[in-house]
Amino acid sequence: MNGVIASASLMVAAVLISACGDQTASVELHAASGPAVAKVVFLAGRDSHGSGAHEHKAGSELLSSALRKRRPDYATVNVYGGWPDDESVFEGADAVVMYCDGGKRHLINDHLATFNRLVKEGVGVVALHYCVEVPKASAAASAMLDATGGYFETHWSVNPHWTAAYTALPSHPVTRGIEPFSMLDEWYFNMRFQPQGISGLLSAVAPESTMERRNGPHSGNDAVRKMVADGAAQVTAWAYQRPKGGRGFGYTGGHFHHNWQNDNARNLVLNAIEWVAED
Repeated sequence: MNGVIASASLMVAAVLISACGDQTASVELHAASGPAVAKVVFLAGRDSHGSGAHEHKAGSELLSSALRKRRPDYATVNVYGGWPDDESVFEGADAVVMYCDGGKRHLINDHLATFNRLVKEGVGVVALHYCVEVPKASAAASAMLDATGGYFETHWSVNPHWTAAYTALPSHPVTRGIEPFSMLDEWYFNMRFQPQGISGLLSAVAPESTMERRNGPHSGNDAVRKMVADGAAQVTAWAYQRPKGGRGFGYTGGHFHHNWQNDNARNLVLNAIEWVAED
C-alpha cells in the first residue's frame, strides 16, 4: 500500500491543468481526516451522452464522496475531463478508478507507459461501464487484461440494455453486505477474460431480447447468440487477483446515473475500490 497523504482535517484544492488538445481537466484534492490509509485517484472522462447517462463527472463525484464518508481515512484525487498533464497526481496512489468513454477515445490509449507502470507497481484499477472497452487486440487491450483481468472486445462482447436479476452472489470481500437485486442498465457481457484469477461477482441469465439487434461490433455475434439461447449465465462484474500482485475490478453497469442510488450497486463498487486499494 502506498498511501502517503495526511491531514488533520479534510481539505479541498482545485486547479486547472492542460489535457487533451484544447481541453482542460480539473483536479480536486481531498485529504484524509488523519494519516491516510490509502489514496484513490478518480479519472473521469468528459460526459458523452445526454443528461442522465454517461455522467462521468457526477458519477465520480458521487462515488468519491461516498467513499470518503465511509472511509474518512482515505485521501482522494478527482480528475475531471481528461488525463492529467501533471502526472504527479498518481504519486503514492493505491488505486485508480476510471469512468470514461472507451474504444478509441479511452483515456489510457495515449498514456500506456504511465498506466502500465502503475499496474506493475501494484496499483489497483477499477474500470466502470464504457471504459472496460479498449480497441481489440491492441496494446491497450493487453494493458486492461493485465490491470483488471478482462475487457470488452468488439465483435465478441455485447452491450444491450436489459434488466439483470442477480439472484445469488458469491462470497467475496467485494460482495460483503450486498443483497440479491435486479436493475435495468446497459449491462455488457461476454467479456474477454484472463484464463485465471477471475472471480465473477455479478452473473445473470440474459433474456432473448438482448439478441434482437443484428450482428455487429457491439450488438451480437454467432457465439454469444448461442450462449444466450442456451441460457448461460453472463458475468457483468468481476474481480481480478493479479499473479504478480495488485488487484482489478470491472463493472459493466453505470450507464444511467440514477442507478448509483441503488444501494447494492453503489456499495458493490465502493467495496471494490477498497478491495483493490488495500491489497
